[in-house]
Amino acid sequence: MAINLQKGQRISLTKEAPGLTRLMCGLGWDVGKSSGGFLGLRGKDYDLDASVLCVDAQGKTNDPGNIVYYGNLRHRSGAITHLGDNLTGEGQGDDEQVIVDLPLVPPEISKLVFTVNIYQADKRKQDFRPIRNAFVRLVNQANNQEIARYDLSGSEYEGMTAMIIAEVYRADNDWKVAAIGNGLRVSSLEELVRTYANLQ
Repeated sequence: MAINLQKGQRISLTKEAPGLTRLMCGLGWDVGKSSGGFLGLRGKDYDLDASVLCVDAQGKTNDPGNIVYYGNLRHRSGAITHLGDNLTGEGQGDDEQVIVDLPLVPPEISKLVFTVNIYQADKRKQDFRPIRNAFVRLVNQANNQEIARYDLSGSEYEGMTAMIIAEVYRADNDWKVAAIGNGLRVSSLEELVRTYANLQ
């Protein structure tokens, strides 16, 4: 049975899924109807983008190739593959998926940071207020078993345009996951990367 993570909780992926090598990270969300004013655009105009920041032991990612997103769907190591951009968030289940081959993750990468941000949030005058049912789930691809799931509450992200959702990180010979759930106010993925680095 999958573990329902709470904000700040950390678990061992190695312990929960012995022999785990290939991990699917599914991210999903729904967009509710806005009522005018600052959020007067229709829900279907929202374009949320999932990304993975591959960072070193200092929490930095100075190489653009270490950011896996809609413009760079595959890490050069072959360890991380983004399965494509969902422009609307419509439909059931995962909106975007990322596959991670853990044994292929280069040793200089200490942490994989899973994020979501609103594309052109400032230009479109959008934030996360109408976002509902946001989640991240981790699945063992060997048996398609869900290991863990983290559901994010929408109310605390009002005014935010990006989220640091979760981190998958090395701990000696172990891989662990941390449920982060931190909202940020940034105007682009580039600013999100800089902000994350400055917080480390």
